[in-house]
Amino acid sequence: MIRLNNRDYEWHEGLTIDELMKENNFTYSRIIVSINHRLILEEDYTSTLINDGDDVKALHLLAGG
Repeated sequence: MIRLNNRDYEWHEGLTIDELMKENNFTYSRIIVSINHRLILEEDYTSTLINDGDDVKALHLLAGG
């Protein structure tokens, strides 16, 4: 089990950020992801594995005026 945006989420071996985003339909163009308070670069989403027990945040950046 991991925490995704402060909610429990089922974890499985080999889960990457890219896969997690696809499973949850995170399709916004400006999303930042952190694992255990460590920012992950977008180019690393396909190669970064999420471990059991990790705290993952996927946040959509908004701007307004």
